[in-house]
Amino acid sequence: MRKGIALRGNKINFGEFGLQALEPAWLTAQQIEAARVALTRSLKKGGKVWIRIFPDKAITKKPAETRMGKGKGAPSGWVAVVKPGRVLFEIEGVKRPEAEIAMKMASHKLSVKTAFLARGE
Repeated sequence: MRKGIALRGNKINFGEFGLQALEPAWLTAQQIEAARVALTRSLKKGGKVWIRIFPDKAITKKPAETRMGKGKGAPSGWVAVVKPGRVLFEIEGVKRPEAEIAMKMASHKLSVKTAFLARGE
């Protein structure tokens, strides 16, 4: 279900800076991994990254040109259900300007509007 707002996982718990979702979406495992790679490459060797979402919902798909019936299709991928307010990534060990750039790079890989968060704001 994508209704409502995130009641859990909506605050920064581990790092200093976070990336928060502003709208509901299904984020695929490929999108999450692409964002993680962009984040770690932007940070180079410095900083620690936490991924706060996990793709644990299986998405099924029936083959093309298949008649109705005959059961459910085979799993075709995995998604994470994201509600507005959910913190997707957290980082620490870098200064704010570097963190903002890294989070912006990661947000371009996701299919959801995001906001940059800092602890204590």
